Amino acid sequence: MSNLELPVLGPDDAASCCSPMVREPLGEQAAADLAKMFKALSDPVRLRLLSLIASHEGGEACVCDLTGPFDVSQPTISHHLKVLREAGLVGSERRGTWVYYWVLPAALAKLSSLLRAPVGAAPAASGGVS
Repeated sequence: MSNLELPVLGPDDAASCCSPMVREPLGEQAAADLAKMFKALSDPVRLRLLSLIASHEGGEACVCDLTGPFDVSQPTISHHLKVLREAGLVGSERRGTWVYYWVLPAALAKLSSLLRAPVGAAPAASGGVS
């Protein structure tokens, strides 16, 4: 994993980085990029993999640590990890015979800032998900 430091964004910085869709319509390219990320996360196995990687001690996980919790084959896990990597949600690095994965904070920040409700927004009157 790289030793680059990522800046920590405050609430005001995140808003200037990526406007939530309630304030500004998405452009065509931004929508395509975000759709790829959301599509990758729409699979329960990939969503769980992302969660396992993010919560793993040290912030990165060896592929050998990711196969046990699932009732699918190792090649299937590798395919799901490839989809997450190609969507820009995780980074990876080969170390010897193993590949290590980590979540890319900028990708999560992009997704969360898009979905963040504006401050002071009133909740929906009905039909909301709880």
